[in-house]
Amino acid sequence: WIEARASGLAAYLALTASVLAGLVLKSKPLGRALRPASVTDTHRFLALMALGATAVHGVALLLDSTIHITVADLLVPGTLPYRPLWTGIGVVAAELMLVVFVSFSQRKRIGVKNWRRLHWLGYLVFVALTAHGVMSGTDTSRPYAVAIYAGAIGAVTGAVCFRALGRVTAASRASSHTTSVT
Repeated sequence: WIEARASGLAAYLALTASVLAGLVLKSKPLGRALRPASVTDTHRFLALMALGATAVHGVALLLDSTIHITVADLLVPGTLPYRPLWTGIGVVAAELMLVVFVSFSQRKRIGVKNWRRLHWLGYLVFVALTAHGVMSGTDTSRPYAVAIYAGAIGAVTGAVCFRALGRVTAASRASSHTTSVT
């Protein structure tokens, strides 16, 4: 049971770090200090770590003797009797995380535009896994879990806002440049 809880939190932390790396790649908060190829590799590696920790989470739940979980429970949303909505959301989010990860290698085949659209699911996965952890996690009320969830939500929200404001600033600079040229 301890392994299941620890691996679930590890998966969440790795996913959070991967989302943040993806946001760093797009928003470039450090300018040219980081090479895009290095950030991309880090982003992919963290996503793979999140998937690995998710797999450990599932295997640990299968092997746990305090609760009876089947392979079907891990693959079919809503079949687990324990908090079926929230565990089902976790199942769907894990499956979507796998789809987004596999899309890395399919970028050329599906096209950059479709790949980007698919990659937006990463935000949904983050929100869904946050909900899964908070609502079905047995450690949710413990101070360390509260700190992990609050820190992750705060970091991702801040990075998304930074990216959005960067786009607004860039658009306003482009608009003012066009206005001053005409």
